[in-house]
Amino acid sequence: MRRTVACVLAAAFVLSAVPGVSAARETRTPDGSVAWDSLRWGPCPEEVSAPRLECSTLTVPLDYRMPDGRKIEIAVSRLPSENPSRRRGVLLTNPGGPGGPGLDYPAALAASGLPRRVLDSYDVVGMDPRGVGRSAPVTCDLTERQRARGAFAQYAHTPVDVVTEARYARTIAEQCATSRTAWMLPHTTTANTARDMDRLRAALGEPKVSYLGASYGSYLGAVYTTMFPQRSDRVVLDSNMSDSGYDYEAMRLFARGLADRFPDFAAFAAAHPEYGLGSTPAQVRAKFFELADRLDDKPVHGIDGTLLRGITLEYLYSDALMPLLAEMWQALDENGPLPPAPPPPSGDMENLMSARLAVTCGDSRWPDSVWQYQGNVAVDRAKYPMLGGSTANIGPCAFWPDERPEPPVHIGDRGPSNVLMVQNERDPGTPLAGARKLRRAFGQRATMVTADQGGHGVYPFGANSCAKDAVTTYLTTGGRPDHDLACTAEKGR
Repeated sequence: MRRTVACVLAAAFVLSAVPGVSAARETRTPDGSVAWDSLRWGPCPEEVSAPRLECSTLTVPLDYRMPDGRKIEIAVSRLPSENPSRRRGVLLTNPGGPGGPGLDYPAALAASGLPRRVLDSYDVVGMDPRGVGRSAPVTCDLTERQRARGAFAQYAHTPVDVVTEARYARTIAEQCATSRTAWMLPHTTTANTARDMDRLRAALGEPKVSYLGASYGSYLGAVYTTMFPQRSDRVVLDSNMSDSGYDYEAMRLFARGLADRFPDFAAFAAAHPEYGLGSTPAQVRAKFFELADRLDDKPVHGIDGTLLRGITLEYLYSDALMPLLAEMWQALDENGPLPPAPPPPSGDMENLMSARLAVTCGDSRWPDSVWQYQGNVAVDRAKYPMLGGSTANIGPCAFWPDERPEPPVHIGDRGPSNVLMVQNERDPGTPLAGARKLRRAFGQRATMVTADQGGHGVYPFGANSCAKDAVTTYLTTGGRPDHDLACTAEKGR
């Protein structure tokens, strides 16, 4: 998950001027293991261990303007190729976020169907980005009640609701700014994570690296190949954010995403009368608003209208979760027992939410006037009533500390033509509208493949073989479609 950029700092250093790391050399340690500079591969922590997955740590500068200053450690992992004769190089990966750990992602990709041809072609490498998991984790000292509120602001029905939310948002921002990891905040940015990735490339002894990133990982990959265009090999960006990253406009886009995706669920629920949510898509949509209004007045099982809206968006990330979402609506409608929830994301929830705030608020400036949020809420509540009153509402980024060492990275068309974008047409988390902005920004550098399906994520988890085959072909042969490609829906998948 994701954006208006207000004023940016003009007195920033040039992004690509950061000193690089000389190519690493292979050495043998006394115990016989292989080390590349500071990387010594060994067993992974128990909670992320998987067959053949190896882990290490990489030391990087906290502030790349002062490379000899304070250092932090980045946790990294790799799933080595089992076919050295076919190995092309390294495939860096990121599962999304910001705030999501990625140490176990290479193993998760392999377990979820990453084709053998890709696994043979690359050492698949993951990392916990700075501020996350085992990589100098940040905290905002969020209480259990604050964590339970979720990622979205309360749904604002009136201008007064925005004022009320502003008080809460300021409290969260102050907690982050006074926490024991506040020193990390100016440096927990997408640009610095991209620099960490390039340090990792050098420590692996690779002149170039390929990349596979999804959701927020699409923006991270876009930033990396913009900052280091000649060091990126084959770049695959899945479920794409816009060219401005996870700023306020991207947050507002979630409302567009739910509007794009909801008709798929309405058709599903209408075709299954056993849930009692309506016999037509229009009746299912009406049930949504009826439930949300009722829960705003009287929450059931601790779920109010705002949380219902957020859960609905989250469950629509996958077709497989539609029956569970229908069961939850039915339980809330009838005040019955809730069905079992899907497993939570891996990692510590407090750290995940804190790191998300650090990156989203640190990457760009958000509006800081309550009246501007009030105006935007009124617009989005009318345009996208299912979620707009929440996603346009004010959040902690409006009250973030002013220090910004650099402006956001400008994604452009300078560099090799080596980017393949893949995108579902009805993605609730990273809507097609945002992906098209990134596609335009890349110009001749990119080709985009769209799939006529809903949900968040195309590769390798998605159901559209046309889009998935395009990615596998590119990663293993370098062949991309000659032009942007639209993959049709595949029945029975």
